[in-house]
Amino acid sequence: MGRGHIDLVEDNAFLRESLSRVLLNEGYTVNTWADAHQFLDHMSETVPAVVVTDMRMPELSGVQMHAELLKRGRLRPVIYISGESTVQQTIDAMKLGAADFLVKPFSVDELLQAVAAGMDKDAQKMKSLTAQARAQEAMRALTNREREVFQLLLKGMSNAEIMDAMGISLPTAKQYKSSVMQKLGVRTLSQLMELGVSN
Repeated sequence: MGRGHIDLVEDNAFLRESLSRVLLNEGYTVNTWADAHQFLDHMSETVPAVVVTDMRMPELSGVQMHAELLKRGRLRPVIYISGESTVQQTIDAMKLGAADFLVKPFSVDELLQAVAAGMDKDAQKMKSLTAQARAQEAMRALTNREREVFQLLLKGMSNAEIMDAMGISLPTAKQYKSSVMQKLGVRTLSQLMELGVSN
């Protein structure tokens, strides 16, 4: 298993190949692209992944490519490399959520640090999305009464308060609470609260 996947979009063939060698030597899998259109037409779904792109390229610029990625719902970190970006291009890239900027000439260490940070960010994002999807699936497994109990628990209500609010016995309130926590895969009320915030 590699350290992650990198799509390197750079129109300068020499720089593209030299950067690719560096990244491959670090254990990353790397796809290289001579222009943004090639990348957009053939990008993979691998995670974790980052995009390393030149800011200024023929036809589609790095910023335009980044905007298209977001339009397609691809939220992977984008690291820009540039020798002569305009202030507006830099501002536009920042607005799109650029992970980092590397100004040519940059060191190998700067590149590797930016890539490692981007990989970590993408991995954490995927972990969060997976947990959220599992939580939503678990929520769908709750009965209507269990959903009521869940909402009351989010308000910080005790078993006795749930009993009064729902007009049920204390043992029934306790059973509902236990069932809700079991189905949602949480062991503490603080975990339950976190689940409520993310949904």
